[in-house]
Amino acid sequence: MAASQYARLREQTMGSHEDEEAVTVNTRALIDKVLARYSGEWTTLRELIQNAADAQAKKVTIRFETSPSSTVPLPPSRDPSDHLRHVLQHHTLKTLLVSNDGELFAENDWQRLKRIAEGNPDETKIGAFGVGFYSVFADCETPFVSSGKQSMAFYWKKDSLFTRRGKLPDEQATEGTTFLLDYRSQTTPVPQLLSLCQFLATSLTFVGLECIDLYLDEWNILKLNKKMAPGASVSIPKEVNPRTRDGLMKIVDVEYQNAQIDATWMNVVGWNRTVPSATAIAVPSQNDTSGGSLRNWFSRFTAGTGTTNAVTKRAQRDEEVLQQALYVDLAGFSQATVFLRLSTVNVQTYVSKQLSAELERATKKPPPKHTRIAILTSSYDESSAAVASGAGSAQSSAIFSSVLPTKNGKIFIGFPTAQTTGLLAHISAPSVIPTVERESIDLNARYVRDWNVEMLRVAGIACRIAYTGEMAELKAKLERTMFANGRKKVSKDDIAAVMPAAVHAYKQYNYDESTPSAKVGQYIEEAFWMCNQKASIDVLSTRGVLPSQQVRVATEELSFVEGIPVVPDELMEKANAFLQKLRDFGLLSDITTTDIKKELEAQALTEQQVTELVKWACGKVSREELDTQAIRHLFDGTVAGISEEYINVSSSPVIQLGGVQSFVNVAKIPAEMPTPPQTIPFRLTKGLSPKQLESIGWEELQIVPWLRWIIESDGHGFGGRQTLTATPAVASQVLPVVSKSWDGLSVSSKQTVTELLVPRTVIPTKLGMRKPPQAYFGSVKLFDDLPTITGLQGTKEKFLSALGVRKTVELNVVFERLMAKSAAGATEEGKWSHVDLIKYLVSVKDDIPQEDLKKLRATPICPAEVQSADQKNKAKLHKLSDLFEPSEAIRKLGLPILQWPGAPYRPQSPEARFLKLLGLQPYPSVPDLVQILSKAPMGSELQQSALNYLIVHNFANNYHQFNISGVETAFLPVHPFPGEGANLVAKPRQCFANPRAAVLRFRTLREDLVPHAAMLGVAQDPGIEVAAERLVKGPPATVESARVLFGYFANRLGEIGPNGNLAERLGEALIVPIIDRTEKRPEGVRFVTPRACFLGDSSTYGEIFDFVDFGPEANSFLLRVGSKHEPSAAEIAGMVVSSPARLLETLGAEKYLQLLRKVAESAAGLKKDKALWQQLKRSACLLAVKEVVKVLPGKENEKVREVDEEEIYIKEYSLASALGMVIVDDFATYRLFQQLLLTAPQEEVLENLYSALETPWLSKLVEDDQRMGALLRDQSAAAKLQKLIVERCRLFLHDHTSDVIRHDARWLEQNLNVKVTEFLQITRRLQGYKMHFVERRTAALHRESKRDATLYVTAQYDLYEVSRAIMSLLLKRPRQQDYLALETILESELRRLRTKGYNVDRILRQRAAESRIAESERVKREEEQRRLLESQAMPQQQQQQQDSKALVVGNGAGGKAPQMDTQPPETPERQLAMPGGFADSPEQRPESSRGKKGVFSNITKALGINQGSQAGQHMQNLLGNGQSSHDLPQTDLPPPYEPRDPNIRRQITSGTEQVSSPRDLQQNLLSAIKATRPYNSTSLFTPPETNEIKETPSYCDSKPGHDLQLITELQGGIRLFLTRSSNRDPNVFLRDHHTSLTHFTHLLTQLSHIFTLPATVLNIFHDISGSAIAFNSNGSIFCNLRYFEQLHLDGFVSGEVEGKVEAGAYWWITLCHELAHNLVAEHSSAHEFYTESFCVRFFGGMVGWVGREMGGSGGAGGGTGGVVARR
Repeated sequence: MAASQYARLREQTMGSHEDEEAVTVNTRALIDKVLARYSGEWTTLRELIQNAADAQAKKVTIRFETSPSSTVPLPPSRDPSDHLRHVLQHHTLKTLLVSNDGELFAENDWQRLKRIAEGNPDETKIGAFGVGFYSVFADCETPFVSSGKQSMAFYWKKDSLFTRRGKLPDEQATEGTTFLLDYRSQTTPVPQLLSLCQFLATSLTFVGLECIDLYLDEWNILKLNKKMAPGASVSIPKEVNPRTRDGLMKIVDVEYQNAQIDATWMNVVGWNRTVPSATAIAVPSQNDTSGGSLRNWFSRFTAGTGTTNAVTKRAQRDEEVLQQALYVDLAGFSQATVFLRLSTVNVQTYVSKQLSAELERATKKPPPKHTRIAILTSSYDESSAAVASGAGSAQSSAIFSSVLPTKNGKIFIGFPTAQTTGLLAHISAPSVIPTVERESIDLNARYVRDWNVEMLRVAGIACRIAYTGEMAELKAKLERTMFANGRKKVSKDDIAAVMPAAVHAYKQYNYDESTPSAKVGQYIEEAFWMCNQKASIDVLSTRGVLPSQQVRVATEELSFVEGIPVVPDELMEKANAFLQKLRDFGLLSDITTTDIKKELEAQALTEQQVTELVKWACGKVSREELDTQAIRHLFDGTVAGISEEYINVSSSPVIQLGGVQSFVNVAKIPAEMPTPPQTIPFRLTKGLSPKQLESIGWEELQIVPWLRWIIESDGHGFGGRQTLTATPAVASQVLPVVSKSWDGLSVSSKQTVTELLVPRTVIPTKLGMRKPPQAYFGSVKLFDDLPTITGLQGTKEKFLSALGVRKTVELNVVFERLMAKSAAGATEEGKWSHVDLIKYLVSVKDDIPQEDLKKLRATPICPAEVQSADQKNKAKLHKLSDLFEPSEAIRKLGLPILQWPGAPYRPQSPEARFLKLLGLQPYPSVPDLVQILSKAPMGSELQQSALNYLIVHNFANNYHQFNISGVETAFLPVHPFPGEGANLVAKPRQCFANPRAAVLRFRTLREDLVPHAAMLGVAQDPGIEVAAERLVKGPPATVESARVLFGYFANRLGEIGPNGNLAERLGEALIVPIIDRTEKRPEGVRFVTPRACFLGDSSTYGEIFDFVDFGPEANSFLLRVGSKHEPSAAEIAGMVVSSPARLLETLGAEKYLQLLRKVAESAAGLKKDKALWQQLKRSACLLAVKEVVKVLPGKENEKVREVDEEEIYIKEYSLASALGMVIVDDFATYRLFQQLLLTAPQEEVLENLYSALETPWLSKLVEDDQRMGALLRDQSAAAKLQKLIVERCRLFLHDHTSDVIRHDARWLEQNLNVKVTEFLQITRRLQGYKMHFVERRTAALHRESKRDATLYVTAQYDLYEVSRAIMSLLLKRPRQQDYLALETILESELRRLRTKGYNVDRILRQRAAESRIAESERVKREEEQRRLLESQAMPQQQQQQQDSKALVVGNGAGGKAPQMDTQPPETPERQLAMPGGFADSPEQRPESSRGKKGVFSNITKALGINQGSQAGQHMQNLLGNGQSSHDLPQTDLPPPYEPRDPNIRRQITSGTEQVSSPRDLQQNLLSAIKATRPYNSTSLFTPPETNEIKETPSYCDSKPGHDLQLITELQGGIRLFLTRSSNRDPNVFLRDHHTSLTHFTHLLTQLSHIFTLPATVLNIFHDISGSAIAFNSNGSIFCNLRYFEQLHLDGFVSGEVEGKVEAGAYWWITLCHELAHNLVAEHSSAHEFYTESFCVRFFGGMVGWVGREMGGSGGAGGGTGGVVARR
């Protein structure tokens, strides 16, 4: 029913006039359930003290009155301690009396007191739910309340609570309110006083009470007094947002207040009520810890538990000493005082009406508009100020443990709850709504939760304000300390003075997880951190208390920036948790490079700070914390002062780090040398490697910049106005430094140094400072007045030489001083010849400056050889570069040769090498020889000499390195063209070495020079592009010229390439001459492109294409550029499409068909050319055939023709499009309509082409309208025909390949139906043709879908028409001979077919088997009916006895069973041979009604195996679980019925038989196959076993043992094992058994494929003796090679197929047997069942294997098989 229907029912019920009844309440049960919510220890006292606080009481007195023990008397002594001890140990509580001096009860209060759950409507009161008072019923049955002159007593009547009011006389009236509670139980002991005192001290914390007294009888056990200092209002810090996140509440003002609680208690409070041991009593009294600071006592409470035994024992001793002191003076008093700080915030609420209403509904009072929240903390100073005295002073820490938040803070809702705050501060929030038991905050109810969450956020903001106040006090204290010490800046001592207070504050406000609700602490902490107006909070730093945005965390030592305010290390260590949260909330960050840069810019660093800064920067870069760019940015603006001691030698009084670019490497420049201003002094980088300094962007100061600065600064830094150019001492310091680095300088740097020093007087000599070219080494002593160097010790000679310091005297001086001609010039002239001059220069050649060598090269100093008659040029001098070495070969060339008188000139002498250095030419250059050849007369000796010299000295004189082919002077002799003169020369690029290039009118080199063409720069052939261009412009005009020209290009095929641009261009050029014999002029020639002509001679295409033949060599060139031997299919197709009529007329029909056949062969490639393919489809270019009847002469007018007279047809060919004809695939239909149809030529290749071009198949155009008569009653002929068709179709399809077969015989057996009808009439039409034909048929096929077919036949059917009707089911494209062949097979007898060569043996065997099976079934049915009749006639009792005997017989398989005269009677249900059968149903399948022998017979017969053979016997043994053939019953009757489940081994009662689904059985078989696995161990040992099979007690399951070891791994992964006892050499065994292993491995691999098993799970073993044919070891199957060799090896070796098939069947059955062991271990009926199941499941695959081995095509069906292999 819907809700609206129930609403109407409610209205109907309310409108009825039935009696109404009030809901009754079981008051006692209700109060008990309410009390069950209160889990606190002092619930009653808490509620009564809360009432006192709500009544504005100042003092509460609590008195416990006791009852004395009835068994233990009072102590006889008068010692108060003894009496007090007796009370605690033996008295029981009698009464609890709680009094307060607050306001008296008003009438409303009296009324609410007796109403449960009404609550106090005053929002300023703590009470809310109106159930707190009823906590008194936890211990009291009849409470009594007295207030002023009135009283109220509570009493019970059964489960109902009643009250009675009373008025007191004036003399009995009380000033306050008193609650009297009589304890229900008279055995309630005195409570633990310490726990009670802790509760009372905590209760005094936040309420308005000032005093609490606790009495036990007459003893004042505890007295608590609270004193509050006047509150001080403070402003809300500006950085704090006073409004909560959801805006429900806002802090309007803040008040700070200090409190003091004084406690006086009796020592008995701390006594644990045990008697101290004698050892403790003997402890000296000096262990008394009375007096001292309360902070020390708190350390006991706050200190962690000791981890060593010594600490634990010491604590135990201290406790024993304390208990002894208390025991002695239990009645004594101890005192303590603690100081507290309260931070109270006044809160204004902004509550919506809806929320207000919801809260009032939940709490019975409206939410307050103004409320207060207080934060209680104890600062470091206040904790230190706390004091205690007395013997029990040590217990003060325990009494005030909940007052002081030293471990954790709690939420107070008037009184403490179980909820912690998460920080070391108590939070009083009286307006927070608790749960009913007041132990936790309600965060579940929707609206209450919203209110409480906002209250908690206010508490978080209040904590933040309190924290800010403590930081302000810390700051003030720091300033007072600084002022007292007279400091203006904060020092480390000032920070150390306030450090304990800061650590205390940070730990106090560090948030941990609150309990039991973690959300409470999360809300408080969230508000604490998120109430910022700006992202900053005051923290203590090394520069005082500052906003956190100005303070940083120093993650490393940064002594060079001391001005950055950072968090002190001690604070980071001791208050890390709080500071870490500052960092997590983004209020405190680490020092950044920006901070460092800001500090660096604000002060000037000392040299020490610079050193530390540079080291820090290098470290940062090396650790990849900063990059070079950041360091450079940091250095910009950083300034450091130079120390006083280095001012005089420094280039600047300050160092600007941003301008520093380099550093000094003392390995190159000494540290004492002055450096440029942009280089940092070495003393500031000492200890840092160059790699580190380079990492921060500085470069090493190089010699060249340093030297340039030394020169440009004029020696600044050396002092005393000393300079490099004027002071030898400075030069003696600087030049050795440069010399030391000279070898390492680059060429450009050396040049720069030279340019700097050469023009300046930097070389000290004995004649003063000189420029380097003006100075001489000290070794030059040719003249005494030369300026030689002095004072440059340590300066390298090579450096000075590079500067120009001379080792030799200038040539002009030598010429002037040594070679000046005297007045008697002839004598002197003979003394100093040019030969002598050369020899002198050779002696000083290493010291000759380059300038002098240049001068020698440019000065004519040597004469040339002249003829004796030429006196004019005899004394003429020449430059050496104009002369050649003396040589006879050069003389023949007429070149000027050096005159060298005296000794013969030796080319390898020092003088010759020096002359070459000065320019003497050892041989003429190529241009010299070219010049000679260009001017030499043709055929002259000079020409021949020059050519010979050029060729002979080609490599010796490096002429081959000269680009002679680029010479632009004609100097090479070439062959003239016809009609030209013989004296022709050409440039190398104008002629070629190949004489055949002349056919293209190219110049060719003279024959004697052809071998040296490469030396002469002559190419072998012209460029192929150039040659091709000349061919295109001048093609050959005759066949002979074409043969020569094309033959030339044939030799250069490698340059043309098959697919390049050149081949493309030549293929499209008109260069092939065609002799056009059809023209009137016989010499007429036309040119075609190579791609348009074909090579050779074609009788087929010669009339439509151009064919040429220029010989093999020329033809190869044409083939390369595109010619073909015959046209391609695409070309033929293009010709066919473009001009089909002309081609048909020219070629004739037969040749045209050849063209189409060519096109058909390449149809797949032609389809890629979509445009051409579409043209083939649309164009009337296909040859069509039409057969017309030929009219014989003389019979033109004959109307009637004899029926048997054969017609003569004539084929008429015509052109048609693809859609304008049909393809004949139905010859009978074609004969009906042939005179009206254009058909494709009946060739398969052409039919495929026409079909691809979308020519329709004739059969697809046929529309048959079948009409048939009624089905005959007798359909036996149909069944016979159907059986015949299925049987004979196997024979018919035997010779057809699978790609042409549409359906096999199995498909026909399952899907073909045959029916007999009265008549059949077919009306046949063609789509698109207006013609039809009607005929009578005896057979016709009808199909509704692809999966069914019905053959209708008449009573007198024609087998030919039957074969035509069903042929479309058998073959995809039947032919006429197929119809005839099937007809022959259908109508012939089997034996007749055998004579014709058909394999019909299996059909005969199958028929014989079917006959035997039918006969057996008949006998069985008769026997079963006989048994049924006998069983019905027997009495019921006798029937039961015989049934039990049948069970015994069934269980005795394999052993000897008791002999019985008759078979056990069958129950009526056993008539049904299979589940689901009916009594009158037709015969079932043979395999479903036979036992083991039935399965065996089927398998052996199907496989063609003789039952008496070894394989047959083995199958019978394995399928019978080891029974021999003579042990089995001799009939085919099924075995006795055994009502036992083979899987679960239990008896099956009648009616509970279960049939396993075939799916489950198949799954079990597959699981067994998957359970097989390779055997990975190298050995195998299994002991022999003999197990008694319980289901057949007389049969023992025996398993032989095995001890095998691995020998090797055979082909396919099969492993070979041998027995350890054989002791045979494995290699010898492998050699002796190689043949058998090969055959056996191959056989097992093939059999594994039948089961889809990996071959690796099969293993072969060989033993000497034993009965194990095979065995299964944990899923791995082992087969015995010995049995294979004895039984089957001969059949394999002889090659007999039958022997191999028998072996396969034998081991296939073996594998079935072993696979069954994966499901059942023992040889039981269950194992037998699964063995048979494996045989049936994989029988089809085995049959297929047999068929393949015997040469047939065996088929494998699923499950039980079906197609038998052919023999």
